Amino acid sequence: MRASNEPQRNTAAAASASLTSSDASCGGRVFATGAVSSNVCMIRVSFGELRGRIERVLLKLGLGHRSRLAAQLIAETDRDGVRTHGIARVPRFAEMVRLGRIDPRAEPKRVSNFGALERWTGHRGPGNLAAHAAMARAMALARENGLGAVALADTTHWMRGGSYGWQAAEAGFAAMCWTNTLPNLPPWGATTPAVGNNPLVIAVPRHDAAGRSAPIVLDIAMSQFSYGTLSAYRERGELLPFPGGFDERGDLTRDPAAIERTQRALPIGLWKGSGLAFVLDVLAAMLADGRATYEFPSDPLQEVGQSQIFLALAPSALTSMEELDRIAAGAIDFLHTATPIEPGHTARYPGEGTLRIREESLRLGVAVEEPAWKALLQLDA
Repeated sequence: MRASNEPQRNTAAAASASLTSSDASCGGRVFATGAVSSNVCMIRVSFGELRGRIERVLLKLGLGHRSRLAAQLIAETDRDGVRTHGIARVPRFAEMVRLGRIDPRAEPKRVSNFGALERWTGHRGPGNLAAHAAMARAMALARENGLGAVALADTTHWMRGGSYGWQAAEAGFAAMCWTNTLPNLPPWGATTPAVGNNPLVIAVPRHDAAGRSAPIVLDIAMSQFSYGTLSAYRERGELLPFPGGFDERGDLTRDPAAIERTQRALPIGLWKGSGLAFVLDVLAAMLADGRATYEFPSDPLQEVGQSQIFLALAPSALTSMEELDRIAAGAIDFLHTATPIEPGHTARYPGEGTLRIREESLRLGVAVEEPAWKALLQLDA
């Protein structure tokens, strides 16, 4: 494998900078130099206005009284800085409703159970609502049994997977959830997609020194960069901070457009991530009695019928929350002692940056990309 001959920069610094969100001026609008990019115009919108706009769009699409919760989940995604999976995804959701691929009125339903394990079907309704309901049920089972699991079949894109980790952890539960996807990742040693990038979420409840909920939440795709992230970098005309896949010559590249063309995204951990993606897919399909990756068409507008798993555990059933917080605080403090590559850029635990961006969004307004905001306004017209 050869790295492409592209302009080089300090990738450690670039990766760190990509997670900050200080503002500068951009033609009278907010210019976010961090969580989004270094050259894209942003606008700040109050969380209430953002949620309200989304809710009106979803009402028009036929979600009825459930529009408020669905809008809340989408608005929280942008609030937390995950802009590839917030309002940016609403136009595709609307198109899939228009095409009849998503039934806006369908609700998830339990079809079978055994002990603390249940199997549900999503009836191809709104994916974020089905996922939220599945995690809520897993949490209810965990309250009774110490752990609970829901396997969800025939659902649709859950949008931001991390939402359901935060949902559980902020209620005091540890959680793990994942979904399969259409084939968009070549297995290691191959050049054509045959596994999905199958996002995985692991969440751990904790409180900070002030007693506020401050969970540890890992939300990752099995590719080094999700396709939503590749698209965002391409639209901004930016290179990736690290090589994210292969170009047409088989060279590692930081060019997101080249990776989109070849569909040769780099799996996390190379062959290890490729193997993990495969196992997550097979296990989800088996437990949910649903579709596996090989059964999905390659067209994203036809990506429906996903299989998803939601696990919740109640650690406080075995250990006091105070002791759990002590363990987490010790691990975080030790992590922060690691010598940074770039002075001032301390290593962070998963979810730490999210909490900072969330506070900033609620204080200053949610920073949204101007094109995504305009697309939402068109749907609300």
